[in-house]
Amino acid sequence: MGMFLIALHANPEPSEWVQRWSHLVQPRARLLDVACGSGRHMAWFAALGCHVTGVDRSAEAIKEASQYGAVLQADIENDPWPLVTAGQPQPFDVVLVTNYLWRPLFPTLLRSLAPGGLLLYETFASGNETVGKPSRPDFLLQPGELLQRCQSLQIVAFEEGFLPRPERFTQRIAAFKPTDTGSTMQQPTRHLLSLK
Repeated sequence: MGMFLIALHANPEPSEWVQRWSHLVQPRARLLDVACGSGRHMAWFAALGCHVTGVDRSAEAIKEASQYGAVLQADIENDPWPLVTAGQPQPFDVVLVTNYLWRPLFPTLLRSLAPGGLLLYETFASGNETVGKPSRPDFLLQPGELLQRCQSLQIVAFEEGFLPRPERFTQRIAAFKPTDTGSTMQQPTRHLLSLK
């Protein structure tokens, strides 16, 4: 994916999307950062008091990310999902994915959300092939794809469009897995759209 992704990951700041929706994450939440790289988002959430776990296939990246929390080196595209308890994906309060897309992993990511868990997902979208890499359709979300894949979740926020610095087309979503209380007359959950 070349210099573009290197530039994105060289920035030690968490993405603007992650920063914007961090107020939805409870202190001491169990957070999974998928394809965590060197751990810039792990560092952000560890500083907020979360128990962070990162998974990535790069030994070099995992070594750097290990200073922020638990890490696991795994090839999540070719090997079985490594975070399993009693035959099911281990549950997390937050599942975070940025600048990564492997479509066969979506069902596992959704099953990895604990009831009431938050999915924060942001990655490249169709149109990015006009401004740089990634440019292969395999690595670009199609219009509205995140909404379709997250239709079983409560959507708090969704954006799809172009960002100028660095130039890229993106889709991003913040969505909660419903809590199953068995009640048909439950109060709606109040997820604040802003702290202002």
